[in-house]
Amino acid sequence: MGALFHKKYLDTPEIWRIKPGQNDSRSILASSLLGLSSCAAFLYLCVWIGPPYGSRATLPIAFLIWLAAPVPIIFSNIVWIKMHLILGISHSLGWLARFVVTSLIGGWLLR
Repeated sequence: MGALFHKKYLDTPEIWRIKPGQNDSRSILASSLLGLSSCAAFLYLCVWIGPPYGSRATLPIAFLIWLAAPVPIIFSNIVWIKMHLILGISHSLGWLARFVVTSLIGGWLLR
């Protein structure tokens, strides 16, 4: 979604660590590893819950985890940091998509 709202990122350049034109490979790698570890933790939770509830409960658990973790943090950032609301919505929807895909994979693996 970054391509859709790129201008909103540029509206507040002072809040971003990397300035336009700088190399952001390390930041992308760190962010990707954080997302990967959160999905791995979610899959571990699904396996820990296990059958018979595991495969049916993955999607509701994904939604609850999304509401409990990324949504409050992202919207707190919107309130306290000069971050555009559309960016917060796109970031939170990205986390929801990540958890939904992980829940579908987890449900398939638990069958």
